[in-house]
Amino acid sequence: MATNGIHHVTAIAGSAQRNLDFYTRTLGLRLVKKTVNFDDPGAYHFYYGDAAGSPGTILTFFPWEHAAEGRAGAGELQETAFRIPQSAIGYWTQRLVNQGLERTTRFGETVLTFRDPDGLRLALVGIPGIEAEPAWDSGEVPAESAIRGFHGVSLMLDRTEATGAILTDVFGFREVAREGDTTRYAVEGTTIGGIVDLRAVGGFLPARLGRGSVHHLAFRAADDAAEMEMVRKLAANHGLRTTEQKNRDYFRSVYFREPGHVLFEIATDIPGFDVDEPAESLGSALKLPAFLEGHRAQIEAALPVLA
Repeated sequence: MATNGIHHVTAIAGSAQRNLDFYTRTLGLRLVKKTVNFDDPGAYHFYYGDAAGSPGTILTFFPWEHAAEGRAGAGELQETAFRIPQSAIGYWTQRLVNQGLERTTRFGETVLTFRDPDGLRLALVGIPGIEAEPAWDSGEVPAESAIRGFHGVSLMLDRTEATGAILTDVFGFREVAREGDTTRYAVEGTTIGGIVDLRAVGGFLPARLGRGSVHHLAFRAADDAAEMEMVRKLAANHGLRTTEQKNRDYFRSVYFREPGHVLFEIATDIPGFDVDEPAESLGSALKLPAFLEGHRAQIEAALPVLA
């Protein structure tokens, strides 16, 4: 199985309940994990994805009720795109009509763009022939129309060359197409989370992180050894140092700022989201890391109540 591509995307939201409702009900994703921000345990950390919580399907959120609105600009992940069957374009056009939906074509693909309730830029890309792929039956969205993981992401950068070099040398992508000011990179053999588009926007104001913006983009590493090889390449070939490895319970991660200032993470595929609860009940209970378990009562009392 290919292990290159996107692992997850993490964004900032406002209301936890509103975020939960939109992604599980409107978009029909599975709540794969309900935990807390390890650095700010007074806030939730929600993970949404497919039935198994597979890498390449995971969109996560830090919901901070009073977070200020982010500002679009250079140096950010501009848009997160999901894969849907081409035959489901009509279904989603009707379903998302109140989300500011627009239809366009990019790289020969039908794309529906819209925003979530906090202003996060999202897209659905129609892919022919994927109707038979496994889909989470949420009870909200019929399986035949359901989202099938990430299509890819778009980064808005002042310059794209150095970032593209990292994608190809470290993360296994290659340049496959250009359209206007956008260069597309893809991982051969990776259908879920296998595309990164780099858009050159020299002269734009820098982005400001906040509600409705992406905090970081994570790329896959099969295991610790693969991750450390990526760390070595970043230092030796690109002069970039990462953080020390951090245990996130469901994966182990290092972080760095790529040349365009987007925060990148490298996350291991192991141990996965079923390490602390059965696959059939993923996301049903609040999970805490071991170092916070002794404070469970205080943490639960401080977190927003969810319906």
